[in-house]
Amino acid sequence: MKPQEVRDLGDAELTAKETELADELFHLRLRRATSQLANPMKAREVKRDLARVKTVRRQRRAVQKGSK
Repeated sequence: MKPQEVRDLGDAELTAKETELADELFHLRLRRATSQLANPMKAREVKRDLARVKTVRRQRRAVQKGSK
């Protein structure tokens, strides 16, 4: 997921995406622990996407607090 794609999402979509990515990361970690993960780079991609989503959410909250 590209950074611009994350920025284009709405607040509700970002929250849903964060939950989805956190759940996916959990399952990838389980598969890695049981040696069933075919592509170990997938966990890295998911972690980065989750970080992007969290960063955009934090930036939006900071802008909202600053404008009040």
